[in-house]
Amino acid sequence: MNQYPFRNIGLDLVRVTEATALAAGRWLGLGNREEAHRAATEAMAKALRIVDMDGHIVVGEEGRLGEHSPLDSGQQVGSGHGPEMDVLVDPIDGTESVVRGYPGAISVISVATRGSMWSPTPAVYMEKIVVDREVASFLVPECMDAPAGWTLALIARAKNKAVRDLQVIVLDRPRHHDLIEEIRTAGARVLLRSDGDTAGALIAATSGTGADVLMGVGGVPEGVAAACAVKAIGGGMLGRLAPQNEEERAAIEAAGLETRRVLTCDELASGNQIFFAATGVTDGPLLSGVEYHGRKARTHSLIIRSETGVRRIIQAEHVLE
Repeated sequence: MNQYPFRNIGLDLVRVTEATALAAGRWLGLGNREEAHRAATEAMAKALRIVDMDGHIVVGEEGRLGEHSPLDSGQQVGSGHGPEMDVLVDPIDGTESVVRGYPGAISVISVATRGSMWSPTPAVYMEKIVVDREVASFLVPECMDAPAGWTLALIARAKNKAVRDLQVIVLDRPRHHDLIEEIRTAGARVLLRSDGDTAGALIAATSGTGADVLMGVGGVPEGVAAACAVKAIGGGMLGRLAPQNEEERAAIEAAGLETRRVLTCDELASGNQIFFAATGVTDGPLLSGVEYHGRKARTHSLIIRSETGVRRIIQAEHVLE
């Protein structure tokens, strides 16, 4: 039994993403993906040690660098003195954007009461649809199998827009060739992202960003992270495992996971005690990137708490060692 009362740890978590973003930002445009991700991972692991929680990483970093890290799934994090929490970590959502100098990379962490987060190991990819609060109640499981034009017409009606006025976020991947053609044929506009799956979902779920929906296949860890954020701000999401090769499909079947089951964000992240924190690494639509000025640096972050629905934006100035 959890002997510690649950408290608001949002500020503790944003300190973690700030430290991670400060480390990752030093690799902006340098072209070294491995070192950028290693620096961010080490910074996040170090910052997590002093967070008062008994954290268990449910969605972690295994495989991203081809080696084990202190942020692998199954690792214990936090001081050990505090509530028992599920933890999701993504030191850099959009590593390619950092190393190539593209916009939209963020550092992410989310926590929830123990047993709240879905962790479909060994699945790698999942199909997703993400919308904001205005459309959430209109999103139905049938959208996952319907033609993109049908789903876009539904979203347009919910927003009292024409389909041609919709903007759809899609990862720029060969697997999305047909989806992109469907969207364009329906008359909607496509906003391609080079990477940054979680950031894209957060943009789609936030009203007033210009994007109306995220569609397509992305990573499972990013999908669970997106679900935490989407649920916390009252948006809507559907997800379903989407194995991209026979090896992944066989592993999913061996683990007893269903590939046809459509999940909502309430199933991907259950309960109402969820915190989501993110800090910008490179400039994006929601968060500015890290700025370095001699011995000082500025960061731009957000915290979302599901219990209250409050979304806090934090600008901080740091004195660098």
